Amino acid sequence: MSQKLWEKNTQVDHEVEIFTIGKDREMDLFLAKYDILGSLAHIKMLESIGLLSGQELDLLTHELKRIYRLAEKDEFVIEEGVEDVHSQVELMLTRQLGDIGKKIHSGRSRNDQVLLDLKLFTRAELQELTELTHELFIALLTQSERYKDVLLPGYTHLQIAMPSSFGLWFGAYAESLTDDLTFLQAAYKICNRNPLGSAAGYGSSFPLNRQMTTGLLGFDSMDYNVVYAQMGRGKMERTVAFAMAGIAGTLSKLAYDACLFNSQNFGFIKLPDSFTTGSSIMPHKKNPDVFELTRAKCNKIQGLPQQITLISNNLPSGYFRDLQIIKEVFLPSFGELKDCLRMVTYMMNEIEVNKHILDDDKYACLFSVEEVNRLVLSGMPFRDAYKKVGLDIEAGKFVPEKVIHHTHEGSIGNLCNEHISVLMQNIIDSFSFEKVNEAEKKLVEQ
Repeated sequence: MSQKLWEKNTQVDHEVEIFTIGKDREMDLFLAKYDILGSLAHIKMLESIGLLSGQELDLLTHELKRIYRLAEKDEFVIEEGVEDVHSQVELMLTRQLGDIGKKIHSGRSRNDQVLLDLKLFTRAELQELTELTHELFIALLTQSERYKDVLLPGYTHLQIAMPSSFGLWFGAYAESLTDDLTFLQAAYKICNRNPLGSAAGYGSSFPLNRQMTTGLLGFDSMDYNVVYAQMGRGKMERTVAFAMAGIAGTLSKLAYDACLFNSQNFGFIKLPDSFTTGSSIMPHKKNPDVFELTRAKCNKIQGLPQQITLISNNLPSGYFRDLQIIKEVFLPSFGELKDCLRMVTYMMNEIEVNKHILDDDKYACLFSVEEVNRLVLSGMPFRDAYKKVGLDIEAGKFVPEKVIHHTHEGSIGNLCNEHISVLMQNIIDSFSFEKVNEAEKKLVEQ
C-alpha cells in the first residue's frame, strides 16, 4: 500500500520514487516522537479556531498519545510503501478514527511540519548534550583539584617550555567547555522558536493561532515571518552544527593530549588496562583506542557545518528538496557526539597521573624562566638575567630550583576553579530547560 500526503491520481515512476525518498523513512524515525508532539499542539489550536469539534479533539488526542507511547518505546514503525513519518501518523489515525484522522493536516504543510519536528528534536538533543557536557566538566574540575599540586611539563612547538600542572591541564579543558556551552546556548535560542503555521512558507488563509502553539510547545517565541521560517531550514542546523563542532574540537584536542601523554615516550598518564586494547602481533601493546576513535569522530563532527553549508548555501528563498539531505548528516551526529562525551567522561574519571614526571633531569630547563624571574626580583635587569641563565644552560652550569611560586589568577598556585564552576553553573541555569520540559509533559500526560 502506498501512503503519501500529496498523492492524487498520478503514479510516480518507481525509480524516481526510490531516489526521491532516499533515506527519509530511516531518518524520520529520529523525528517520530516530535512529529506526534507537534500534532498534539496543532489539533488543540485547530479546535480553538473551529476546525475541529471538541469530540474530534478528544478522539485525536487519545489516539496520538497512544502512538506517542509507541514512539517513546521505539516501537513506532514506518511501514513499507509509506513515504514519511507524517504519512505514517495520519495513516494510523485514519485506521482508528476514519475521516477524522484526515483533518489533522488542516492549516499546515509538510514543510512547516518537518521544520517543527527538526526544532523539537534538536532542542531535546541540545539539552542532552548540555547535561553530558556538564558531567564531563565536573569530572575534569574534580581531577584538576585532586592533582592541582602535581607538576608536568608545558610545551610550545612540542619542546619543553615552562612548568605546568595537572591542575592546569584538567582545568583548561573544563573552562573550554564553558565557552562551548555558551555557543551551544546561542544555537539553542535560535532553535527554540516556533515555525508551525508558516505552512509551505507563505502562511494560510485559516485564522491560525500561532501564539497558542508556541506556548503549548514551550517555545520562547515564534519565527514570525512565514517566509523566514522556511528560510531557517538549513540555517538552524548549520548554527547548531557549529556549536557541536566547538564541543567536538575540545574533545578532539583532549583526546590527542591523552594519546600523547599515555605513550611510553611521555608517560605522564596511565589508563587502566581494561580501558585499552591489544595488538594481534605485539603482545606488549596497550592501545588508547577510545581516545583515538574520539579524535576521529570529533574531527568528523567538526566537518559537519561545512557539509550543511555546501548543501544549502546556493538556494534562494522557498523550499527545495535539497534540504532533505541535511537530515542524513545532521540527525545521526548527535548520537556520535553524545557517545564521545560519555566515553571521555568515563576515561577522565579513571585516569591515573604520574606524580614524579619532573624528577627526570631532562626537564631541568623548564625552570629557566623561574630562575630569570628570581634574578629580576633580586634587582638584576631582565635582559641581563635572561642572558646569564642562557649562558649557564649552554655551559652546563644551570641548576634549577624546582619550587614554583605562581599566585596570579589562573596560574598553577591559583587555579580559579571555583570561578570557573560558577561560570558554568550560570550558563546551565540560563538555558531554562524546565519551561520546555513542563510544556511537553502537559501535552503527552495521561
